[in-house]
Amino acid sequence: MTYQPGFAATAFLLADHARAAMLAALLDGRALPAGELARTAGVTAQTASAHLAKMLAGGLLQVETEGRHRYYRLAGAHVASMLEGLSVIQPETQASRRPALSPQAREFRFCRRCYDHLAGQLGVAVTQALQDRDYLLAAPDKQFDVTPGGAAWFSGIGVDVDGLAPTRRGLARQCLDCTERRHHLAGPLGVALLAAMCEQQWLRRDARSRAIKVTPRGWTWLDEQLGIQAPALPLAA
Repeated sequence: MTYQPGFAATAFLLADHARAAMLAALLDGRALPAGELARTAGVTAQTASAHLAKMLAGGLLQVETEGRHRYYRLAGAHVASMLEGLSVIQPETQASRRPALSPQAREFRFCRRCYDHLAGQLGVAVTQALQDRDYLLAAPDKQFDVTPGGAAWFSGIGVDVDGLAPTRRGLARQCLDCTERRHHLAGPLGVALLAAMCEQQWLRRDARSRAIKVTPRGWTWLDEQLGIQAPALPLAA
């Protein structure tokens, strides 16, 4: 019998443009109804239903029922991480072309959610600043170790590192950013960091997309705490 790797079935599911569009729409962690996903993918409700059934069976999605309505979301952060990682891969000819980015694309590249944690230029810059201050140390298996100084710093913004429950993939994980090709902070610690920064109103989520905006208070805090200034992070074209 010819061996078929386990990822072959998943690769088949991802190879359809409509299914890829639906998955991309769910990367911000929300649960969306089939009708909205159908509009996003540009397909009929019947076609969308068939696609969603395949992705449910393939372990990419999970569904929640509220009354007569069904809402679909990614099956977990591991699916979001896989999708972000695949976004890094592109044909060499495509990678060599650098068309001008739209304002929306520049916002997406600058600061966004990677499922449930901070990503983009700002996410990478924050992670690098935490490493430069020895709050995080790169560790094997794409992990970060949190130093005592780091635990104290996180505590200062309302994140109790010792109170966070690690997942099977760890507490603080290195996630390869799909636009910057460098690592940002993921895992339960990354989730808690983004939540704290939004709660303190340093960051503001965009309700319509994965983009995140930095508030004036946020720029002051980033400069004082991590030495990150707005001009140091240009919106690259």
